[in-house]
Amino acid sequence: MSQDWDIKPRGKECAACHLIFADRQAYYAHLQFGKEGYERADFCEACWAQEAQAQTNYSMWKGIYRLPPIEPDRTIKRETAETLLRQLIAENNPARRQVIYILCVMLERQRLLVEREVRSEPNGERLVVYEHRKTGESFVIADPQLKLTDLDQVQQEVLALLTGAPAESSETEGQPVESAPSSALV
Repeated sequence: MSQDWDIKPRGKECAACHLIFADRQAYYAHLQFGKEGYERADFCEACWAQEAQAQTNYSMWKGIYRLPPIEPDRTIKRETAETLLRQLIAENNPARRQVIYILCVMLERQRLLVEREVRSEPNGERLVVYEHRKTGESFVIADPQLKLTDLDQVQQEVLALLTGAPAESSETEGQPVESAPSSALV
């Protein structure tokens, strides 16, 4: 028979005086059995002297409080993706057509772009016409018809461009890119 214990994590403040722990400050923790199972409480050194005498603890320990690291903002800003899209369209580099397409799909999911039309050209090329919801601008984007095997590499490239991180080398680097109608702002 197993027993599940729901013991709360280290607190951010002293359970007695409610002062917030500073980075690298010593704290004392105790575990005791309460009404709803094991209960944890954390104390500063000043309050611990009184607490240690007042109760019998199931378990106790001394630790050093460390502030949790600041979590980086991992959200991709809409304007950043849109700005990058506009830059890549202006560059008119056929090697970036997969990245341009993925950026358009991202902005479509964020409801900034709306797919208005998909055209099939006589040469088999598909062109997708997107409209910017706010400005009414139209973007004609060549659909690179990505394969699932290529998707991860393109997503990594998009992420690297958006975050400014160096892109991982890809298998297609240094290989010629077949010519295709370039993406254009109409």
